[in-house]
Amino acid sequence: MSTPTLKTRLPEVGTTIFTVMSQLAVQHDAVNLGQGFPDFPCDERLQALVTEAMRAGHNQYAPMSGVAGLREAIAQKTARLYGRAYDPGAEITVTAGATQAIMGAILACVHPGDEVIALEPCYDSYIPGVRLAGGVPVLVALNPGDYSVPWEKVRAAISPRTRLILLNSPHNPSGAVFSAADLDALEALVCDTRILLLADEVYEHIIFDGIAHQSLARRAALAERAFVISSFGKSFHTTGWKIGYCCAPPELTAEFRKVHQFMVFAVSSAVQHGIAAYLKDPAPYETLPAFYQWKRDRFRHGLAASRFKLLPCAGTFFQVVDYSAISDEPEEQFARRLTTDHGVAAIPVSAFYAQPLESKVVRFCFAKKEETLDRALERLVKA
Repeated sequence: MSTPTLKTRLPEVGTTIFTVMSQLAVQHDAVNLGQGFPDFPCDERLQALVTEAMRAGHNQYAPMSGVAGLREAIAQKTARLYGRAYDPGAEITVTAGATQAIMGAILACVHPGDEVIALEPCYDSYIPGVRLAGGVPVLVALNPGDYSVPWEKVRAAISPRTRLILLNSPHNPSGAVFSAADLDALEALVCDTRILLLADEVYEHIIFDGIAHQSLARRAALAERAFVISSFGKSFHTTGWKIGYCCAPPELTAEFRKVHQFMVFAVSSAVQHGIAAYLKDPAPYETLPAFYQWKRDRFRHGLAASRFKLLPCAGTFFQVVDYSAISDEPEEQFARRLTTDHGVAAIPVSAFYAQPLESKVVRFCFAKKEETLDRALERLVKA
């Protein structure tokens, strides 16, 4: 009897570095600053609102596009912050987290042979998503050190087959953010083309030092060709709930929903209702920058006593550091040794490149309780 065989569609993909480092952290009782999730609870009021929604009977399928009240709340928030009036009925879709929204947007618009420009380092789902759609990734490296966008190199990467540009600000893993000048450059780049844009803005509210988030929704010329994606998991410390959303013009949303309905159809009804009620008060969004800036500043202050070189961090809950004063080891090797010998897990930034680029930089997550950060810092200053 012959054994069935399966040809992989993602031959480059194995066990992710996030899984590897988290398992290593457990084995060695290390402080896990690798994987990006908070180790503190979400707001009790939000928990109560979700529980109340369950008790009210919101436990069956939600509408495919999302609970109407939540889509309306997203529209109001986006209009208030960015001046873009998305239609809740035709332009906003609630998704199973941002990763599903990213995959849905790619599948909705990328056809076999289409080229997709991605800026590296980038979130690990981007390139596999492009390949699953039959697209061809075209990779442009961000400038070393400050991870700014080399717009002339992006322009040079555009060809007649370019269908989509993947963008991320605030940027994971670097913490860099777009400026108004970046949006100017992007607008000039695509204004006379049919290129679409995918804006991963999941850290939109975790931005520091009084900087305003430059959402693509701010610019009509960009928003009219963009899937703008965000997530409540990052903003409300609920990464396990997997509730995100995609805002896009009607024609893009129509194609997006064709994919969405066959990927998940709909997401948690009770959680959607709970978040919709929670969004009636804008305070959680308004206090988020200061909440995370305090953690960033505490972590950076503690690392200043170490041999790590701090790189800029204007947003997200990640801090990237240069360890070249400590070791000449490749990034993954150093990250492993940092976990096993010093008891702190980090993620090598080389893991965010399709072809690992060694720059002696690792990423720490500071979305942790005060005692967690202090325990990690005590160990890191000895590295």
